[in-house]
Amino acid sequence: MRSGRPAEISALDRSPGTRGEPTPIEVRDLSVQAPCCPLPGRAARAARNPASVVLVTLTTPTAPDAPDAPDAPDRDLPDRDLPDTLGAFGARLAGVGRLGVAFSGGVDSAVLLALAVRVLGADQVVALLGVSPSLAVDERLGAHEVARSIGVAVVEVTTREGDNPAYQANGPDRCFHCKDELFTRIDDEVVATHRLDAVAYGENADDARRLDRPGSQAATGHAVLAPLAGLGLTKADVRRLARSLGLAVADKPAAPCLASRIPHHEPVTPEKLRQVDRAESALRLLGLTDLRVRHHGDVARVELLAADLPRAVAEPLRGAVMAAVRGAGFRFVALDLAGIQSGAFTLPLVTRRP
Repeated sequence: MRSGRPAEISALDRSPGTRGEPTPIEVRDLSVQAPCCPLPGRAARAARNPASVVLVTLTTPTAPDAPDAPDAPDRDLPDRDLPDTLGAFGARLAGVGRLGVAFSGGVDSAVLLALAVRVLGADQVVALLGVSPSLAVDERLGAHEVARSIGVAVVEVTTREGDNPAYQANGPDRCFHCKDELFTRIDDEVVATHRLDAVAYGENADDARRLDRPGSQAATGHAVLAPLAGLGLTKADVRRLARSLGLAVADKPAAPCLASRIPHHEPVTPEKLRQVDRAESALRLLGLTDLRVRHHGDVARVELLAADLPRAVAEPLRGAVMAAVRGAGFRFVALDLAGIQSGAFTLPLVTRRP
């Protein structure tokens, strides 16, 4: 049962990329009690819950064109394509004055946020970061850094999908329940407070074709916009745009939520999520940048890039990997020779309806 008290957000436990002193943050409670949802087409909500919305700013946001923004490496998208994309993107946002962007800090939502800033202005765009035990600590910190570089403050929206038995059951539709919770919280708690005309998320054209993306159904049900997919932009297109926009996350690996590491029909619990987060964070400190730790009870099945497999089974990295994963609470450490497998749990269980 959901608590009637707004969640408290404490200071994050370390600065980005370090294990040292905590990073000072400004926390301002934006809790609201009244129901809201003025966006056209959004379904009315019979029950309203107290808000759990907190504006968290790690540093003062810089302007989108700040001089310290990284240069775009390897510009393989012609410059003329960016103005064309901005024009088409602006047409997709016709009639939108203020936009909320469901933001994770990954390349898709970062490009969406940056394009929105170019079209609407930084003061008319809000980055909405869903925070729950399924969000890795490193990803939360990284999202703030990316938003800061774009010039937009982050509003953290506490979600409680873990209280939903359908989410806990961890069926192939788990992502639907997670996204539905996020968009419901945004509808109920954020839209009126920030005077948003619309909310958008970073689905791209490749995502729209995949079978293991039930979260898109939740977005449709909440009238959330998907302008990247609407423009037909693939993942490769999005990465090229990110380089043209000078975004540091242009080549950032995909980072699905921590619940995706638990096999379907095995319960999602906060302890399992904490174990996975601790193990993956420890492995990244060893220089393994793209990885998954799959939770199989006492066994952690580690997926790495194929190029990292040889050194992961040789000393000294082999011993360090074992210590890192066991330190997170697993008894056994298994290295999957197939490497990273996106959608491996979900795709075998879903089919496209005729």
